[in-house]
Amino acid sequence: MANFGDQSAIYRCKNCQTPIALRSELLSKSYMGKTGPAFMFSHARNIIAGPKQNRELITGLYTVAGIFCSNCGEELGWKYIQAYEARQKFKEGSFIIERARIAKEY
Repeated sequence: MANFGDQSAIYRCKNCQTPIALRSELLSKSYMGKTGPAFMFSHARNIIAGPKQNRELITGLYTVAGIFCSNCGEELGWKYIQAYEARQKFKEGSFIIERARIAKEY
């Protein structure tokens, strides 16, 4: 597992407690996942990406890859690979993780 140093908060897989992201990597809490509220992160670790697929989302067409906990296989959300609309390009490379799938630890 990754070494997180002295970061203030860590988001962990709710299922197995594997570290997934740091509070400092949280970009937004204003997203929706498949099952409800989701967070956007600039980086995620201890994940496995599934195959790339095109998906029509609320804000347009994207190429995304599902992301899963590398320890327990829990589906966490997705990674934006490519945005097809110019105004959505800022999402490329970021991660959407469903709020219900992670727990915050201080």
